[in-house]
Amino acid sequence: MGNAFQNLNHEINRFNDILNTMSVLIWDSRTKMPKQGANSRGLQVGTLTSVAREILLSSKMRKLLDDSKNETHNLDNDTFEKKTLLHLSEAIEYHDKIPEKIQVRKAELEPLAHNAWAEAREKKDFSIFKPFLEEQVNIAIEQAHCIGFNDHPYDALMQRFEPGESVNSLKKLFEVLKKGLGEILEVTSKIDQPNKTFLYKEYPIDKQIEFSTSIAKKFGYDFERGRLDSTVHPFEISFTREDVRITTRYYKNFINPSLFGTLHEAGHGIYEQNINKKYTRSAMATDFLSFYAVGGVSFGAHESQSRLYENHIGRSKIFWENHYEELFNCFPETLKDVSDEDFFKAVNVIEPSLIRVESDESTYDFHIMLRVDIESMLVDKSLKVSDLPHVWNDQIKKHLGLEVPDDSLGVLQDIHWSGGQFGTFCNYTIGNVMAAQLIDAMKKKEPEIQNQINNANYSPLLKWLSSNIHQHGRRYSRNELLEKSTGETLNPNPYIDYLKNKASQVYGVKF
Repeated sequence: MGNAFQNLNHEINRFNDILNTMSVLIWDSRTKMPKQGANSRGLQVGTLTSVAREILLSSKMRKLLDDSKNETHNLDNDTFEKKTLLHLSEAIEYHDKIPEKIQVRKAELEPLAHNAWAEAREKKDFSIFKPFLEEQVNIAIEQAHCIGFNDHPYDALMQRFEPGESVNSLKKLFEVLKKGLGEILEVTSKIDQPNKTFLYKEYPIDKQIEFSTSIAKKFGYDFERGRLDSTVHPFEISFTREDVRITTRYYKNFINPSLFGTLHEAGHGIYEQNINKKYTRSAMATDFLSFYAVGGVSFGAHESQSRLYENHIGRSKIFWENHYEELFNCFPETLKDVSDEDFFKAVNVIEPSLIRVESDESTYDFHIMLRVDIESMLVDKSLKVSDLPHVWNDQIKKHLGLEVPDDSLGVLQDIHWSGGQFGTFCNYTIGNVMAAQLIDAMKKKEPEIQNQINNANYSPLLKWLSSNIHQHGRRYSRNELLEKSTGETLNPNPYIDYLKNKASQVYGVKF
């Protein structure tokens, strides 16, 4: 390869370094930073955003791009070089549409908005967060109109997180899911619930850390290239594949959040740790649109890995048959009268919940549908921020039959809006669907892997996922990865089948 592409790749490396530096500051702001540091931290992130934007949109980058196109015109479109040029071209076109002041304002606002959100959540008072959310919504609306759209402004925002999805495509997906999930809820609601009271007994936090860390290691999360910290809302963030960090949260009297939060974030971390080494700092580990150094090809693809490890493995019957003894040894007094079967059923109870991240698998996607509807209304201005708590509470009552007692258990429960992340909630449902497709394909193509999982050996699963998903970074689109690994694009049927099978195991019913 000639000098033009080499020099272009060097500029992309520099751009990626800036994004990773921003991520370090953001990680710190959510874990260790004192509250008073928010204003200066926002300015720091804003400055780095400007620097990154200057590199991306510079005349130097544009000339190197043009020269590289000439230099590589004989190469196949599937090569690393051609994919790099495609991603970069799309990014320059995208960011040319968005004024720098909008992007910088959003970056500066994030630490301030996060602090306000955390305080509002703690005090159960939406009014504290309201002016910051209004500003984030205004920025999102401006972005959408700058980017452009055919049918709905929300389509433009989703482009950052899940390219190709739209309000119309989600409506079709949600219709299928509502029917399948509704059938599960209708059947299970008429049956006595398994006992889960022991989940809310005393679980010393040091032992929660011990068990969760042990399982994350067994799944393949490498603590030599990662760490686990505590935060208000769990997240994963990477600074190249060599430094991939996860967080969770702990409740002394409820084990689920830390346990499944850790397994969820470990799934994200495993994805990033297994991106092909040669893609480090390259376009294949750079989200040019979101200004985020990440190897996962879309947020939905990323969620497929977290939901796969959290639910398909971590909530499976065989998992608890294999690992319950280890859990019991951590909490012998709390679990003295509880069997592995009891525990399996308890963590899979189907019961409407106020909190998205603590909801069961069969009601989880109703939470996502609510958020997608609300976000789309916020950005098309049919819903005012001031009316948001009221609308939220009404919709929770309508779809889940629950009364929302306060804002912390309602509209303030998610971190996403503090960072201006509008258009990303659909990724969780897409991740659920994709995870089920991947597991289904793996069982059909290589059934021996499931046999190894049954014996608590997770290495073959990691190898299969790395081969089919992780290693490729951002080289292929989500649907390209799905087609290569499963033979089809996004299909909700394996997901519905999986949930019905799980419900049958827990409740003894047939569908």
